[in-house]
Amino acid sequence: MVGRVEAPNSKENGWTKLVIEDRDPIGSVDSRLFGSFVEHLGRCVYTGIYEPGHPSADGDGYRTDVMELVKELGVTTIRYPGGNFVSGYRWRDGIGNQSQRPRRLDLAWHSTETNEFGLHEMAKWLDKLGGNELMEAVNLGTQGPQEALDLLEYANIPSGTALSEQRRANGSDAPFDIRMWCLGNEMDGPWQLGHRTAQEYARIAAITAAGMRQIDPDIELAVCGSSSHSMPTFGSWERTVLEETYENINFISAHAYYQPVCNDMASFLASGTDMDGFIKDVGSIIDATKAQLKSSHDVFISFDEWNIWYQDAEQSQTPKGIGNWPVAPHLLEDIYTAADAVAFGDLLVTLLRNVDRVHAASLAQLVNVIAPIMTVPGGGAWRQTTFYPFSQAAHLSKGGTVVRSLLTGTGHQTDKYGVVDDINAVPVLCADGSLAVFAVNRSLDRSNRLTLDIGPTGSYKTVGMTTLHEEDYTLANTVEAPDQVLPRKNGQVEFLPDRNMVVAELAPVSWNVIHVG
Repeated sequence: MVGRVEAPNSKENGWTKLVIEDRDPIGSVDSRLFGSFVEHLGRCVYTGIYEPGHPSADGDGYRTDVMELVKELGVTTIRYPGGNFVSGYRWRDGIGNQSQRPRRLDLAWHSTETNEFGLHEMAKWLDKLGGNELMEAVNLGTQGPQEALDLLEYANIPSGTALSEQRRANGSDAPFDIRMWCLGNEMDGPWQLGHRTAQEYARIAAITAAGMRQIDPDIELAVCGSSSHSMPTFGSWERTVLEETYENINFISAHAYYQPVCNDMASFLASGTDMDGFIKDVGSIIDATKAQLKSSHDVFISFDEWNIWYQDAEQSQTPKGIGNWPVAPHLLEDIYTAADAVAFGDLLVTLLRNVDRVHAASLAQLVNVIAPIMTVPGGGAWRQTTFYPFSQAAHLSKGGTVVRSLLTGTGHQTDKYGVVDDINAVPVLCADGSLAVFAVNRSLDRSNRLTLDIGPTGSYKTVGMTTLHEEDYTLANTVEAPDQVLPRKNGQVEFLPDRNMVVAELAPVSWNVIHVG
């Protein structure tokens, strides 16, 4: 960014100019950028997507009210079944006759897993959604290469082997044909069951990746990167893992969660600053490894866990004790405010601005657990505030292209990141030829005039804008008031075709979508 200035008075209106540079593409928007995440955690699966006996449940026990919201949200890939859960998961527990599946202790979330829902149920649910892609995670915590190879054979070999015939006998004649696989989860984290050093994980991931490619050479594999930008092993972990696995993998993961710390809302609203640095740091390590190995192979980032998560407030809610192993307890059910939706939008804009590096991402999670969709057991389902930025970006961006732009304008001071731009914005040329600009006003107390220099406007005739903004940015949607915070049409936008410009007024703490068509 160039030309940023700090406004002399924080109460004065700010200004920002976004110049789209000759339609020069940063990269196309991979549909996998709008993936999500379903883990056997809390009520994400049970009473979330799956609740036999619910008034909306179909013959297979899937909540159709949730399915409709998932379609509206616009998610593509689903990362499954974890998460921390996968590091103790035995995939064979989730296949075969549902009534005969074993109940197990889930050490990750101190719960009981009934295994009523497993691989077949997930694949069928995705088919009903319209063919969304499954991103399967394998257990490299308490298990290893052989179980991963067996799972791949079970899932992807058409027929003729013991495991493929077992799948067919279990009701899936055609293979699941899973293309993308995660080699474990957060193996750098001391909290992870089976936690390993970078070298230990790199060896088991390399062995697993090589074996899986011998079965199915065309699968795409993601190794574990760091669980956050602030991990003490960040950087050295990525280098060690990439050096060992580079030629056999397609992605390295990144995970990041954000929350206000000490009520520092100004820094929280600019959380994309940290995410952007994280992406650029990992990208540099990928480039250095590629050069060191003299490789022609490309590896990208799978940002397969990201969200707003009030972790500090939720640790005490986790049930404890050897005699307390509940089924589908209420865990991590954060209720999101208008401000949370804006910080969330800042992260979305950052992911889009880095589509040359980030080819997959998974919003964690989909239902009930730090989720955009909430349900009541036996009752209704509703949209959180974060539902809307994701849905708008997903539906407008899929199949589009992010183009280079130059952003100049006012900024403001934050405790964590120093001076940041008031506006974080990204332009996307949509698949239908229209132009969408997603813009967040991070400022707590001042509006900002955003001027878009959109270049030749011959094919453009109209402009519209929606804004998610509340004077009280602590307002949230709840089961009692599910539509309290919504994006609304905003008339404070003007199209000036003779000057190739669009001018819009952006309220403080707001998520905005400007659509020129």
